[in-house]
Amino acid sequence: MEGQDDIREILKYLPHRYPFLMIDRVLSFEHEKSLTAIKNITFNEPIFTGHFPQSPVFPGVLILEAMAQASALLAFKSLGGYPSEKTLYLLVGIDKARFKIQVVPGDQLHFSVNVLREKRGIWKFEAIATVDGKTVCTAEVMIAKNELDD
Repeated sequence: MEGQDDIREILKYLPHRYPFLMIDRVLSFEHEKSLTAIKNITFNEPIFTGHFPQSPVFPGVLILEAMAQASALLAFKSLGGYPSEKTLYLLVGIDKARFKIQVVPGDQLHFSVNVLREKRGIWKFEAIATVDGKTVCTAEVMIAKNELDD
């Protein structure tokens, strides 16, 4: 199992930038098997100005996006080297998504993604999001490699 990646390393793999980068740190990585990452939820995020300002809740769809980004990190890191600026992994499917508890400012989301299979550039992952050891969301995430045209 390999070590941690900070935000500088994550930016080399993912094309996302503020305010849509959803992964703050990679805690662990096992080649072609698994990845664990975190996202710190802060009240300063722009989503909270409009998503229930009287009772801020981090949107479930963004939890799913973070799961997809963690999955893409696992795929990119498993392939070795850094992707080109023309290589993306796009979210192509979410199955069996279930939300268990709300995520609020001050929480730290932990994402655990495990490879279920890979075939011809399409990857399928089991993804679990937790806060303080409690399951927040589970889903199967599918991503597909896409090369951008000139």
